[in-house]
Amino acid sequence: MYHQPVLKNRRTLLERAEKFISDIYFTDCNLRGRLYGDTCPLERLSVFVSPKRMSYSDAVGQQFQPCKVGDTFGPTWWTCWFKVSLTIPESWRGKEVHLRWESDGEGMVWKDGEAVQGLTKEGEKTTYVLTEFLKDDEPHSTTLYVELACNGLFGAGQGSMIATPDPNRKFTVQIAELVVFNRNVRELLTDFEMLVDIVKLLGEEEQRSYQALFTANEMVNLCDPSNPGSFSAARDLAQKFFSQRNGESQHVVHAIAHCHIDSAWLWPYEETIRKCGRSWATVIGLMEKNPEFVFACSQAQQFQWVKNWYPGLFSQIQTYVQKGRFIPVGGTWVEMDGNLPSGESMVRQFLEGQNFFKTEFGHFCREFWLPDTFGYSAQLPQLMAGCGITRFLTQKLSWNLVNTFPHNTFFWEGLDGSQVLTHFPPGNSYEMKGKVEDLIKTMKNNKDKGRANHSAALFGFGDGGGGPTQLMLDRFQRVKDTDCLPRVQFSSPDRLFSELEADSGLLCTWTGELFLELHNGTYTTQAKIKMGNRQCEVLLHDIEVASCLAWCLNKTFSYPSHRLQELWRKLLLNQFHDVIPGSCIEMVVKDALEYYEEIRSTGSSLLNVACEALGSGDCTAVLNTLPWGRREVILLTGCNDVQPRLDGTFVMENGVLQAVLDHKGCLLSLSLVETSREAISDRCAGNQFVLFDDVPLYWDAWDVMDYHLQTRKPVVEVLKPAEVGSNGGLRGSITFSLRISSLSTITQEVVLDADCPYLKFNTQVNWAEAHKFLKVEFPVRVRSSSATYEIQFGHLQRPTHRNTSWDWARFEVWGHKWADLSEHGFGVALLNDCKYGYSTYQNTMTLSLLRAPKAPDANADVGRHEFTYAVMPHIGSFQEASVIQSAYNLNFPLRLVPSAADKANWSAFSVSPAAVVLETIKQVSSQEVALATAAIPSLCDLLECPDPKRQAAITPTGILLDFRPFQIVSLLLIL
Repeated sequence: MYHQPVLKNRRTLLERAEKFISDIYFTDCNLRGRLYGDTCPLERLSVFVSPKRMSYSDAVGQQFQPCKVGDTFGPTWWTCWFKVSLTIPESWRGKEVHLRWESDGEGMVWKDGEAVQGLTKEGEKTTYVLTEFLKDDEPHSTTLYVELACNGLFGAGQGSMIATPDPNRKFTVQIAELVVFNRNVRELLTDFEMLVDIVKLLGEEEQRSYQALFTANEMVNLCDPSNPGSFSAARDLAQKFFSQRNGESQHVVHAIAHCHIDSAWLWPYEETIRKCGRSWATVIGLMEKNPEFVFACSQAQQFQWVKNWYPGLFSQIQTYVQKGRFIPVGGTWVEMDGNLPSGESMVRQFLEGQNFFKTEFGHFCREFWLPDTFGYSAQLPQLMAGCGITRFLTQKLSWNLVNTFPHNTFFWEGLDGSQVLTHFPPGNSYEMKGKVEDLIKTMKNNKDKGRANHSAALFGFGDGGGGPTQLMLDRFQRVKDTDCLPRVQFSSPDRLFSELEADSGLLCTWTGELFLELHNGTYTTQAKIKMGNRQCEVLLHDIEVASCLAWCLNKTFSYPSHRLQELWRKLLLNQFHDVIPGSCIEMVVKDALEYYEEIRSTGSSLLNVACEALGSGDCTAVLNTLPWGRREVILLTGCNDVQPRLDGTFVMENGVLQAVLDHKGCLLSLSLVETSREAISDRCAGNQFVLFDDVPLYWDAWDVMDYHLQTRKPVVEVLKPAEVGSNGGLRGSITFSLRISSLSTITQEVVLDADCPYLKFNTQVNWAEAHKFLKVEFPVRVRSSSATYEIQFGHLQRPTHRNTSWDWARFEVWGHKWADLSEHGFGVALLNDCKYGYSTYQNTMTLSLLRAPKAPDANADVGRHEFTYAVMPHIGSFQEASVIQSAYNLNFPLRLVPSAADKANWSAFSVSPAAVVLETIKQVSSQEVALATAAIPSLCDLLECPDPKRQAAITPTGILLDFRPFQIVSLLLIL
């Protein structure tokens, strides 16, 4: 058909195509307005509303009340169960019929007692397919149930996503009806959408952009929305365009379906269970219709939840896992924080996760999958390697505020030299939508062009769940191999990494931590969560040591493996990357604190049972859970002295240290008695509390910005001057109180114990601030270009200067039990029992104590806090001065075991040299592993699988092991 040649006005042609598929403009006559055909009301809609979440079997037995579209339900976090009775009109024979459901809550369709699909408007899932082609012999009437959570995909924030949830919000069912779904319209809309995006994103410089433009314009000419017979000609034009192929050298995008679900964040743990059910049921439905579709899914905890709550769905998942289409990844119990959990906690994340995947699905994961965590410890490569994992995927460093990370595909080298192949998807997202923009970003952002020609595109709604949609799959199908776009293939993590491994000869190596230059307020936010984590890590460690010793000495003792696993799994759950960082709503904080209390309560009982068994065995009075050799308990040789002086200062001395404090508790002097070496800088004071304004750009609980350092205000108002608390004997102390503001106070006991190498500060803070940051400073007489911080099973150095942007971006860093600033021959260490945020600038060492963000928890950190930190000057290096051992001693107190007076001392283990730490003693998780091993010491990996090629050498004095720096060694003993 002849028509006038198109004018060269790019804007009008582009807007013409856009308006033709708009859901806002001209829907009375454009293509979008024809997506749905005839409609029919539901036969009957009724509802049951409950403040609690409940199972399907419990819900359907309740009393349902009639309701209608437009009614409101709630409040927030309640659950509505809708009974949907429907009859499809006979006249719709041969049509595709959907239940159309739109609500501002998250819905789940239940059919015949099984969860079958999510219905979430924010996740672009607003219809459920009743039939793809209505036949005479299929039922026209049926009853479905829709379970509606009174929360959105991202919770229920008041005014913004991360705001405190609105507890009184009401939710509405806006549409509930039967519709004829015009599949041919949907297909043509997808064609138009992809062409329009190619026009806009390739731009005026690319010839291919104009080809797409003129193709779309000609399709509008051919297509009459009111005449479906005209659609095929338009689709043929689109197909002709899409089928023009790429060259063989074009970049390959591996489209991997994914659904990142935060195990808790802006919603509680319990709601995450339903998010998993909604998302994964939808995935199974897509698999049934799309043979190429594969889906990668992490977090063993979430699989466990689905197994418990949706056994039918879990059975389907197991079937698709065996087919290689539903792919477990990650190998950990949850996607944990990459900074704050201890080394042993990280091992347990892998141990519990990998064992679960092996038990339920028959194999371990080969990829560590952690796309959304706030930084990555330098010890992770060794932990991965020790757990059978050689590949790592994340994308979070694309969030860096200051520096752009230089690689997308590279080898990451850890603290001990272990390397893992690492991939950051260049599109900088784990929730792409299959759009042209996603593909172009993936190709253009690749920082390893010429080194790596394969990249991942993770697609599917994430964070709050939802996952992939049929529309996303259709988009990728259109452009699998289209000129000017990267080639696309539906893929799996294994296929991606196999391609990268096959062509890895030119890849670069990054050594050390992957530090995220953002979210460094999470090292401090929600201090009670941090304390609960540290205390429970210590408690579980001690239970395992005591239980192992009791198991060896007392044959009537039963090792509490099952109960320990339950407690460990609760602790591991709380290490999820929005819980232990404190970036979650108050409801989650309460759940987390309850889990810690349960661990403490049950754990204390387990420890008491083990200690009682030890007391009745062949050992005696003191259980030392750390193998430092001798720890003196009774025979303390030092004598403390605390003396007030006429100038109002106080002198504390114990034969090792001498400290001078003023009436405000500030540390004027701290010196080593033996050498008289002063630790505090001239004309400065240590233990100086300082308060900062703390108003980030957006992410309140997450971020502390560099400009907060310009608002420093010392805390100087004395509420109660220093006075002697204890004088002489085994302990000396002074106490004092300060006023932080009209709302908050500090009370502190400064303690010097006999023969102790550090000065301890037992601290209580009543905290009611808003957007303030409390720290304590120690300006020390040490000069060094780097400070050392403890991390998992090791330590690393970070700069104390701000020479480059990479240096000053680390104005707030994380560490565990200690940090040290040393020059040749002398240094000072800061120890703590529950803090993780540090800063060392020039010669000032700072420990971060408390924050006061107001979103997403308006009451974050408000209340009473108790914690302890210590300062330890020392001669020589921190290794020579036993700083590591002192930090352990502060965190792992001796535990007394009642026993008969005639029992002999007994030592289960000793380690030499002192540089080697015997971190954990536990019963092997699988008895089958132990029984299959020879009855001699055997080296094993971190999953406790023995390596028959690596036997430990036995000598007359013990077991001989070789260590590389920072190496983790696991030894299997058969007793």
